[in-house]
Amino acid sequence: MSREELLIVVDVGNTNTVCGVFQGDEFIADYRLSTDVDRTADEYAALLLPLLAKSEIDPAAAIGVVICSVVPPLTPCFQQLSQRYFHQDAFFVEPGVRTSLAIRYDNPSEVGADRIVNALAARELYGAPVVVVDFGTATTFDIVNSSGDYAGGVIAPGLVISAEALFSHASRLYQVDVKRPEKLIGSNTGTAMQSGLFFGYVGLVDGILERLMAEIPDVQRVVATGGQADLIAGGSRYIQEVNQSLTLLGLKMIHELNR
Repeated sequence: MSREELLIVVDVGNTNTVCGVFQGDEFIADYRLSTDVDRTADEYAALLLPLLAKSEIDPAAAIGVVICSVVPPLTPCFQQLSQRYFHQDAFFVEPGVRTSLAIRYDNPSEVGADRIVNALAARELYGAPVVVVDFGTATTFDIVNSSGDYAGGVIAPGLVISAEALFSHASRLYQVDVKRPEKLIGSNTGTAMQSGLFFGYVGLVDGILERLMAEIPDVQRVVATGGQADLIAGGSRYIQEVNQSLTLLGLKMIHELNR
C-alpha cells in the first residue's frame, strides 16, 4: 500500500471504538473494539495491530490519523497510540477544526464531535436538509437544515441502556436479548419484554422523526448509523437508509478539509 494514500480514522465512543482504514478514496477495512478508559495505549495497540496485520496493513505506512472522541480521558491514550504505532500526531476533531459546517447551537463546543462528523458526512452524501439518527450509548437525532448548517438535534437514552435499566430495576424481570420478536403480543415474560423493548423503541424513534419531518419540509434523507441501526431501521417507517460507515467517511472528509 502506498504511503501517500493510507489514512487511519478512529471514532471513540462511550461503548465502542471503531477504527477505519482508507487507501485513497477506497474504504478498505474497519474494526470495532470495546471502549475502556482504563486501557493503556499499548493495550489498545495489542488489540488493533493483529487486526491490521491480518488485513496486511502496515501501521507505519499511515500518512495521518484522524480521531473524533466523546471520551475526553482517552485523548492522551489515543495520541500516544498514534505517535508510537502509526508515527503520526493524531488530528482530533474539536472546536476550531475546519468542517465547512456552520453550527447553529447556543454553545457550539457542547456538540459532540461525532455528531458534527455525522452531520457533515450526511450533508455531503445525501444533500440537505438531512436527518441523522445515531444509535449509540445515547440515541442522537442530528439535523442539517436547508442551508446546509448544523441546526441542532435531539438526545434520547440509547436502546441498550434503556434495556439495562429495565433489567436492573425490576426484580422479577431478567435479561433478554434485544431483538425483534416474531409477534407483538408476547406469550411469556421474555418475549413480552422483547416486544416492549423493540416496538417501544421503534415508537420512540418514529415519534421523534414524525415531529421532525413535520417541522422540516423537504428532508432529502433520514439515515441511521450506530450499533442498533439495522435492528431499529427494520421496524421504522421513516429511516430510509443505514450507513454504518457514516462517521468514518465524515472523518476522512474532515481530513481533506484540514490538509
